[in-house]
Amino acid sequence: MSRIGKKIINIPDKVKVEMKEGVITIQGPKGTLSRRISDRLEAVLSPKEIQIKRKQEGREFRSVHGLTRTLVDNMVKGVTDGFEKRLEMVGLGYKAQVQGQVLSLNLGYTNPIQFDLPKVVQAKVEANTKIVLTSPDKEILGVTASEIRKLRLPEPYKGTGIKYEGEVIVRKVGKTAAGTSAS
Repeated sequence: MSRIGKKIINIPDKVKVEMKEGVITIQGPKGTLSRRISDRLEAVLSPKEIQIKRKQEGREFRSVHGLTRTLVDNMVKGVTDGFEKRLEMVGLGYKAQVQGQVLSLNLGYTNPIQFDLPKVVQAKVEANTKIVLTSPDKEILGVTASEIRKLRLPEPYKGTGIKYEGEVIVRKVGKTAAGTSAS
């Protein structure tokens, strides 16, 4: 049996959980999230905990057991505390601004890039070059952060671009001038 799948998910006091027709809905202070549970699994609800169980044994059933339990646990954590991703922009003249659900990025191109954020993701800019993304949905948050990073990937020679906070960019040595004469 899956070690992760066996773990019980504790439900905090502020969170309400409902299960209808194979869809689990979790509601908390940060929002509401829903996800369809695989037909191979069942969610057993009690007032203070959720347990994900397999309907049968078999490879197909085991393959989604631990994943589904982790996804439901992330939903509970997301509606109570939320998730956060931090991005840093490194480069001359790089800056960001937030106007509602639109992130405006100056990344060295001719025109600024207008990036539309999903409804569940909020952005905040610190010191013009640090972007803080928050959301109750960890999956959408990660996809949004990676799409913003793709707009100007960090390059290995100067280290300029958009990177995750704490990400280490392995730097390469550039070309050296050909100072030796050819014989």
